[in-house]
Amino acid sequence: MEIGVNDILAILQRQLSSFWDVDLSGYLWIKEKITIALRKTDTGWGASNAKYYVKEGFSPYNSAEYSVFLYYLAHEVGKISGGDILADQIYYLNKIMNGVDWYWAIELPDHFIVEHPVSTILGRAKYGDYLCIYQGVTIGGNKGRYPQLGDYVTLYANATVLGDSRIGHHVVVAADTFIIDTDVPDCSIVFGNRGGLTFKRYTREEMMRRYFSIFSKTG
Repeated sequence: MEIGVNDILAILQRQLSSFWDVDLSGYLWIKEKITIALRKTDTGWGASNAKYYVKEGFSPYNSAEYSVFLYYLAHEVGKISGGDILADQIYYLNKIMNGVDWYWAIELPDHFIVEHPVSTILGRAKYGDYLCIYQGVTIGGNKGRYPQLGDYVTLYANATVLGDSRIGHHVVVAADTFIIDTDVPDCSIVFGNRGGLTFKRYTREEMMRRYFSIFSKTG
């Protein structure tokens, strides 16, 4: 199914106008921003060999893919002087439709993959490249401090990372793990909670083979 920029613009117009008095024809740069958001979405999707992503073309009917597109679009729109209100509306639309809370002002990486992202909250952390998240993930602040994540980090269902935490490169945060103000070393799997975190260490090659083969298209 071939979906072009004009088709996506028409879909967005209907969706946004269902909630707010929005006329996208008044934003002369909107097609350019849609094109950029599509390219960014395709960059992340194209790096994945997961079965749901191995296909041709963008689909606004793949809700996970569309949620990432809406984030990138809101992020690009928010960069434009006077675009913050529309950026807020697109961000809010994403929350309504897909159940995700990814504010447009945060900086998510170029390679951003999601699996069942409902109920995820991504706060003002510093995110490395090749990020993968599952349902219920929360990343946020504690006493004004925010986490820093390295490259190749996967957070499984209901994982939480808060505060002054440093998550290394090639790290897997296991399901239901709770991390606050704690560092996690490179090339490790972490599970448990702040009362008793456990780290399993592997080589970079082992981590890439066992846990990050989803990104094997990148080499």
